[in-house]
Order: sequence, then structure tokens, then C-alpha cells
Amino acid sequence: MRQLLSILLVSFFLMNCKQTTSAQQQVREEKAIPVKTTTSSEVKDIMSFLASDELAGRNTGSEGLEKAAQFIESEFKEFGLLPYFDTYRNVFDAKGTETFNVVGYLKGTDEKLAKEFIIIGAHFDHIGSGKDVNGDTIANGANDNAAGSTAVISLAKQFAQLKNNKRSILFVLFGAEEIGLLGSAHLAKVLKEKNLDLYTMVNFEMIGVPLNEKSYKAYITGYEISNMADKINEYVGSELIGFFSKAKEFQLFRRSDNYPFYSAFNVPCQTVSTFDFTNYSYYHHVDDEVSEMDFEFMTELINSFVPAITKMANSTHKEIKLN
Repeated sequence: MRQLLSILLVSFFLMNCKQTTSAQQQVREEKAIPVKTTTSSEVKDIMSFLASDELAGRNTGSEGLEKAAQFIESEFKEFGLLPYFDTYRNVFDAKGTETFNVVGYLKGTDEKLAKEFIIIGAHFDHIGSGKDVNGDTIANGANDNAAGSTAVISLAKQFAQLKNNKRSILFVLFGAEEIGLLGSAHLAKVLKEKNLDLYTMVNFEMIGVPLNEKSYKAYITGYEISNMADKINEYVGSELIGFFSKAKEFQLFRRSDNYPFYSAFNVPCQTVSTFDFTNYSYYHHVDDEVSEMDFEFMTELINSFVPAITKMANSTHKEIKLN
């Protein structure tokens, strides 16, 4: 009888502890601050400024590019991103004109893995002006590349809120891409000289409209050089990234800001794009306007990359590798 009573008392105690633990867990979950995904209205707001007439096409060395940089810096500061250098700006000479990259830094939460870096990038410059169309000469560069820049800014905000990245992340807006990938080439050289341990780099270029008749949402350049596409699809649980034959045919891998990092570090550095040569007619054209963008699609694509980058930042070893 005494033994039975002891068993009942122990059972009651364990059950009570379990209920208490569950209640405590529920309280913790209720107190947790939810991280909001990017909304289409936020995407539209960022795009509407970066591709506005006020910025006059964001040409290298222009007042419009300076305004874009100030906007990006204010966003990074509000999110709580630190400058990687003394300021957010990584200044360099672009064929005789002083310009810069804008670099935000989110330190990793793991003491060891924080020494490894991921770069999330896009160029924020454009060509300034173009051929007159009905009195309009401003090449606003909405798809090229306010769209990619919006992705970087939006992802920076989400990860700054999450604070769950064991590896460190640099969020970079490159200057002087349009005149020869000069900003990315400069930053790659600087980081290589600092012996930065670069794991991988994901670059966003022209993601403002969906692909035509494809099963996947975007493609990456240099698809065959690494397992990045397969790993991204595995991380998100769907066919987010696919192979696009024209990307190889036109050697797009060498024509975006991923390439200088690949050349310098010999690690997977690739560009995400949805421009398929049939779905957008305004490349380097004054009609590359915000009104042509699909904000719902952009928002879905940006949010889809959150779990992929989260996994990149937290895997115990470097799973994305060159083939």
C-alpha cells in the first residue's frame, strides 16, 4: 500500500511538472516578438523612392545616387545594422569619379561561426538617362536594379529582427555596376585582403516581374558551378530556383556583381534573377518604371528567400559547395 501511494505521488508530481513546463513555454511563446514578413506595400514604398524621378536614374557620382545611399543608410541604421567599415560607405574610384558601396553588417550569434560570412547583394546604381520617349529621358531603373536593391533592404530588415544568424551577414548595395562591376570588384579585393572567410554570396538582379511559363520562380546564373540551386530548393521545400539555358548562353554569370567575389574567393557566388529576355522590354530604357513592377510577385520571392538564407547562416558546416 505504501509503495502504491509513493508511485501515485511521483506520478502526480511528474504530471504537474509537465503541465508547469508547458504553461511556461506557452508564456514564452506569447511574449516572443513576432517577426513580420515583408509586405507588398513596403516593397512598393522602397521601389517608389529608389526608382523615382527625384533620383534621376542613380548614375555613378550623381546627386540621385547620393540620395539613394542616404536612404539605404537610414534604413540600415533604423534596423540596427552596424556599418562594416568606419561608416556604411566603402568608397572607391570609378574611372575618375568617387563613388561607393553601402555595406551593412549583422554579426553572427555563434562565437565560432560568426567568423564565417555570407554576402547578400545587389547594385543600386543605374545609367542616369536614356533615349527620349515622349519628353522623358530619365532611366529610372526600376527593374534594373531598384528591384534587387529592394530585396537586399527588405531581407536586411527581416534578419535584423530575427537575430538568429549564427554566421555573419553583409548586406551590400554595390555602386558602379553599370560601368563594369567596379563596386563589387573593389569590395571583393578589400575583403580578400582582410582575409574574410566568405562562405557564399547571393546577388539579386532584375527580379521585378515573374518569369514566363516556368515551373520555378527564379533562376541563378552559373547554375552548374555549384549545388546552390539544389540546396536553396531543399531549404525552402519547393522549386524556387531553376535552370535557365539563356543565362549560360549569354554568360550572365560573368556579368553581375557575383563574379568578382567568385573570382577572388573561389566559393559559390551567384545571381538570382527573373529577367528571361521575353518578360520585360525595358532594359536600359526610360520606361523601366515602378508602374511596370509586380509587387506581389516580388514580395513573395523576397519572403521565400528568408528560410533559405536562414539555413545558410545556421548550418553546422558549409553545405553549399562548388561542383
